[in-house]
Amino acid sequence: MFLLEVVYGVLAAWLAVYGLNSLALTFIYLWRRAPRPPITLQDENWPVVTVQLPIYNERHVVERLIAAVAALDYPRELLQIQVLDDSTDDTTAIAQQAVAHYARQGIQIEYLHRAQRIGFKAGALAEGLRRARGELVAIFDADFVPPADFLRRIVPYFSSANIGCVQARWGHLNRTYSILTRVQAMGIDGHFVVEQGARSQSRFFLNFNGSAGVWRRACIEDAGGWHTDTLTEDLDLSYRAQLAGWRILYVPGVQVPAELPPQMDALRRQQARWAQGSIQVALKLLPLLWRSRQSWYIKCEGTLHLTGYLVHPLMIATLLLSLPMLFVDSNATAFVPYFLFATVGPPLLYLVAQYERGRGWWRELRFAPFLLLLGMGLALNNTVAMMRALLGRQEEFQRTPKFDIRENSGHWHGSTYALHCSPLVGHELLLAVFSLFVAALAMHGESYSLALWLALYGLGYAYVAGTSLIQGLQQRNKGLRQRRGDARAKEASVMRVH
Repeated sequence: MFLLEVVYGVLAAWLAVYGLNSLALTFIYLWRRAPRPPITLQDENWPVVTVQLPIYNERHVVERLIAAVAALDYPRELLQIQVLDDSTDDTTAIAQQAVAHYARQGIQIEYLHRAQRIGFKAGALAEGLRRARGELVAIFDADFVPPADFLRRIVPYFSSANIGCVQARWGHLNRTYSILTRVQAMGIDGHFVVEQGARSQSRFFLNFNGSAGVWRRACIEDAGGWHTDTLTEDLDLSYRAQLAGWRILYVPGVQVPAELPPQMDALRRQQARWAQGSIQVALKLLPLLWRSRQSWYIKCEGTLHLTGYLVHPLMIATLLLSLPMLFVDSNATAFVPYFLFATVGPPLLYLVAQYERGRGWWRELRFAPFLLLLGMGLALNNTVAMMRALLGRQEEFQRTPKFDIRENSGHWHGSTYALHCSPLVGHELLLAVFSLFVAALAMHGESYSLALWLALYGLGYAYVAGTSLIQGLQQRNKGLRQRRGDARAKEASVMRVH
């Protein structure tokens, strides 16, 4: 029993460390936050910029993306656009048509298609880089819509020779589409406003987020180029560049809106890729980070950053151990409630991020409980993904499907890109039942704080699994209606012929 107590206490303390880190980053942000003054350049000093658009099966949004990039307010003779298309569906024809349209207008835009998707996104970016003319390289994923002044506002920050990358803040095209998109927006705001802001202000290591950023080509090459051995090539290159002495700058005043996944199973896929990729990068680069000459606090913060998704297996482990711990007369359980103050960190981080949005920020707080449930409910999904990384399994890069969803418009249920219900749903429902059962036992034993926490776990798993099931049913019904409509149309056509 002593070993059980030790394991439970260590896991609870380890989980508290990540909560305390969120609290520390929030305090750092509040202490050091200050608007970054804009920088301007004389017209004759603008460098050549290559804009890379890596896409894969994006029929719903590829035209929107290319149109937004073609409208960038930047000298045409200094702007090169690369559409890096690995698609296997009709996206290729749509993209080629759009590229030809803007090429006829005198825009330097080219379409590059690879017959084999070797290296996935990282491979496409590396292939494009070999044909790039730009001193700087901007990257946008298919779901982003950069504003026309993006380059004119970002490029001047490269006037400092040690700046290797400049990352803009992500905005949201469809924040108000559903509760799920509102909750995701809150989570992303927390990362970009507070976490990225605090890390940038404190010269901690931070990451290029894969889109809405600009790299100095010399930095990419000096850091070893794009590697294809992880699912988060952006995080991998970011840390290698900073270990090589380059600095990544975050500019929160420049915002690029993007589409949030409206489908729970699309969000699952995105989270799984991020979780598996971040652990792959941690396994690959943490030894290099700790052997580097960086200060101890940069190494510690970098470690917490790269291993942040460990909170999910820690949550599951403490949940499963809660049942036997209820029957153990242990001092460990007496100390656990003292770790609860660490849980203040994440909610405070998201609260501050919403406050920074300005007028009307408080209206979004009604969705905060759903953010808590989502974070808990995705624990199994992300733990499975992390186990694949720890076991050394190389997975295919699974893109997050996009559907051209705007605020209160757009549909995804009938798209062929919509995903099927996750096979983890059944396991999540079992965890929900288990959590609520143990919560009832804890309540009976007058362990009220533990009972509340376990009940939240149960509701989180029920929310994630239930949303997947409901959306899966909606998708199935939409498909049935569509097939019936097609059958009726075909029958009517045959009758007209006869």
